[in-house]
Amino acid sequence: MSKVNKRRRGTAIVETERGILITAGNNGIFLLPGGGANHGESRIEAAMRELREETGLRPYYAKYLFRYLGGVQKSHGHGYFQDHHTVCLIRAKGVPAPYHEIKHVAYYTPDCGIHISGTTKGIINRYYAYKRISKARQKQVGFINRVIEWCTR
Repeated sequence: MSKVNKRRRGTAIVETERGILITAGNNGIFLLPGGGANHGESRIEAAMRELREETGLRPYYAKYLFRYLGGVQKSHGHGYFQDHHTVCLIRAKGVPAPYHEIKHVAYYTPDCGIHISGTTKGIINRYYAYKRISKARQKQVGFINRVIEWCTR
């Protein structure tokens, strides 16, 4: 196999009441918004920029969640690449609409039946696991705080 090029990618999770925002181009496979980071741009900045460019949303908050390593893929030219995702939870204002290479905007829920890429599925599953762990930690901290409060009365 040829050399595998590393692509620095910022990936946005925009969770709404309808589900997680996903986008698709002409091929109909839905992905999370995001893209490659430009020279001198952080991956979080890239995620916010790409979200704005692809959907017209105006991001106002971003939180780093985790990194995700995509699979090795053949490039359109020659050689191979692997996406190194920095996944961010982003809050944004506006109503999403498809712009530039994006042709469709939808919302993902586990039972929606929309065809998403394997990498997108992996990132979303990891995000759901992250949320479950975060809720469990919040409950632990809440319980510990109640015990401390009870003991110090």
